[in-house]
Amino acid sequence: MTLRCPVVELRRYTLHDGRRDELITLFEREFVETQEATGMTLIGQFRDLDDPNRFVWLRGFPDMARRSVALHDFYGGPIWQRHRDRANATMVDSDDVLLLRPLDDRSGFPAPTGVRPPADVPPATGPARPPSPVVVATICRRTAPVDAGFADLFRHLVAPALAEAGGAPLACLRTEYAENTFPALPVRTGEHVVVWFSRFADVEQVETHLRRLDRSVRWQTEVLPELAATLDGAPERLRLVPTARSALR
Repeated sequence: MTLRCPVVELRRYTLHDGRRDELITLFEREFVETQEATGMTLIGQFRDLDDPNRFVWLRGFPDMARRSVALHDFYGGPIWQRHRDRANATMVDSDDVLLLRPLDDRSGFPAPTGVRPPADVPPATGPARPPSPVVVATICRRTAPVDAGFADLFRHLVAPALAEAGGAPLACLRTEYAENTFPALPVRTGEHVVVWFSRFADVEQVETHLRRLDRSVRWQTEVLPELAATLDGAPERLRLVPTARSALR
């Protein structure tokens, strides 16, 4: 099976107060097609539902070598050079980046099913606006590298239990241990993480899923103890609302 994005960056930016929408407007007008023109895939852009000053996004690459070429082309190119000062002025920190790859050959992000709206179409507003979908990213940290044993545990025990509770994983990624091929953009190193992503119709569906896990005897007595035994601390959960032009939504 050919993976759509064998290398993925999960990027979390902390922004100055009140400037998230400013960055998103600039990003979605100037940085979507221009990044993809270099060979990247813009998987998704999100507002963090629990932090008004956090912008989260995902981009993918065919491999580490072509990641280097694509990043050199974009950040050395005219669009970023023209707009970088304005973009950087919105940011407090842009170095919280996890470099990831699919847990196995069946757990990468699927191709988007819809068409990305053009940049000049405003999002729907008002009382008729449909509920916002929510993508939940669950980040699990380990003290040891992610191995085939964990992949087997996730595939055969964790993923089915999540699906039974209404939160089937859309993708599951783990640390990419290759050397950063574009040192000008730092990534977090020395960590062992697994991140799975689930998609929900709205916030209420997320809460329903979590309540089902809390009430699930199987999850509480079988799945969660086995999962927790492989982790270093409790998982971190991000509730992410797709922006207007996010492919993942």
